[in-house]
Amino acid sequence: MKYSIAIDGPAGAGKSTVAKIAAKRLGIPYLDTGAMYRAAAVACKQNAVDVKDWDAVRAFLPFMNIEVRYLPTGEQRMISDGEDITHLLRTEEISQGASLVSMIPEVRDYLVELQRKVAHAQAVIMDGRDICTNVLSDTPHKFFITASAEERARRRVKQLVEQGQPADYETILNDIIRRDKQDSEREYMPLVCKEDTIKIDTTELTIDEVVDALLREVRE
Repeated sequence: MKYSIAIDGPAGAGKSTVAKIAAKRLGIPYLDTGAMYRAAAVACKQNAVDVKDWDAVRAFLPFMNIEVRYLPTGEQRMISDGEDITHLLRTEEISQGASLVSMIPEVRDYLVELQRKVAHAQAVIMDGRDICTNVLSDTPHKFFITASAEERARRRVKQLVEQGQPADYETILNDIIRRDKQDSEREYMPLVCKEDTIKIDTTELTIDEVVDALLREVRE
């Protein structure tokens, strides 16, 4: 069976972790679309393009050259102009930059085309903000994974502390609330949960419980 599984949800809800585990259990590739928007933000930064300046980003877009590559282990790597920039993606600055560039319709169109190429070539599971509503809108396997803003902030603090990085709960919580507002209120392809999408709230669930619930729905 060729699986095409779409997962949407706000930042920090655990959708990427769930998608990666589900992909491994199903034996299919995982595409982290959020990493693609982060890669776009990194590309802008490296070329001195202000992500708040939509006209500047649009002017740079024809020169943006982002690729998705997979290691033999199945690990996804993000490439920009031939350079592996994966190690640059997970900072708070790039998180905010990714949210800002994702508001630009032309950037979304550019990356959605790349996402669909991957999905059309093979069985795939991917997560993001508009996978269910746009990229893979035809698949019957659509999920919206969410959690309270407070729980997502706690998880992010824990992750940063474990990585030896500074983490202020209130700052991170406010960033999450602001990013939720940006993602849900943007004019082009906002983050929404439609009626044909199965919603899973992970606030009180373990990762394994969420994965089990998702796979149970897929197999049914």
